[in-house]
Amino acid sequence: MAQAPSWSEHAVTLVEKAVLAPSSHNTQPWFFLLGEPYVDLLADRTRALPINDPDDRELTISCGCALLNLLLAAASRDFQVENWLLPDPQEPDWLARVSITRDPAERVPEADLARFIEARRTCRTRFESRPVAQEVVDAMVTAAAAEGAWLRPLKTEALRKRTVALVVEGDALQWGDPGWRRELATWMHTRSEGDGLTVSAFTAPVAQMVVRNFDMGGGVGSKNRELAESSPLLALLGTDGDAPRDWLAAGQALQRVLLVGCSFGLRASYLNQPIQVASLRGQVGELVGGNGFPQVLLRFGYAGNPLSPAPRRPVEDVIEWT
Repeated sequence: MAQAPSWSEHAVTLVEKAVLAPSSHNTQPWFFLLGEPYVDLLADRTRALPINDPDDRELTISCGCALLNLLLAAASRDFQVENWLLPDPQEPDWLARVSITRDPAERVPEADLARFIEARRTCRTRFESRPVAQEVVDAMVTAAAAEGAWLRPLKTEALRKRTVALVVEGDALQWGDPGWRRELATWMHTRSEGDGLTVSAFTAPVAQMVVRNFDMGGGVGSKNRELAESSPLLALLGTDGDAPRDWLAAGQALQRVLLVGCSFGLRASYLNQPIQVASLRGQVGELVGGNGFPQVLLRFGYAGNPLSPAPRRPVEDVIEWT
């Protein structure tokens, strides 16, 4: 008779699902302390982006995405879960504690979302032209609300046009900053390194050199303009507050939205440039009435070709037993 998995095996399996979350530049800025029966989520600020993300806002959002994966993975295995966000204000890196009991819990319907964790992909190419049905949009709006955030589709042509203009302006400002380009180049890695923005081993040195030394904002902006204009759906995810706890909620909401979209066959990618540029973020908020704080700008659609998963670091690099 096969032996039942131990708690340590369960815990590692849950973290393996958690780390499949998206993160800025694929930095994977998280660390997990495993005890019995709990998992602590910590921010790994050695993997921060001080120029692109000076307040660690996107870093915290990325950790929130990983947290939701962890919770859904546990629920899908019929564990009872309790979650405490930011449990100790004196420990700013300690983002959450998840208590996971061995006793099977009543299965919650949302646990079924866990099966889309591995299927979720970021699509950086043009989407198919077919529209996103209203029922799908409504399901994603509901998903964001379930985590205390909001998702507001940018429906009118005027809103879309203004959004695209802000994305292009954000590209120009970021690429015009030599420090930002150097930081981006630092995170251009080969797939074997397990993190970062993937480039081939053959072209990596040249690609990094070009990014460091040349302002390509015009070309990148033109490409992103085309991607945004051709996307069936643009939507802004945000929160009513703008503190670390709100960023964590935004991350959980983002991941829930992405998984719900994935369940309908949707892919997504990010157009966060005007939110990352402080001077433009307020203008992004004005797109949806100026209430609350914009956190993530997304485009959604359908991708005809299969997408490869982004690389991930070995799980043993992101866990420690207490």
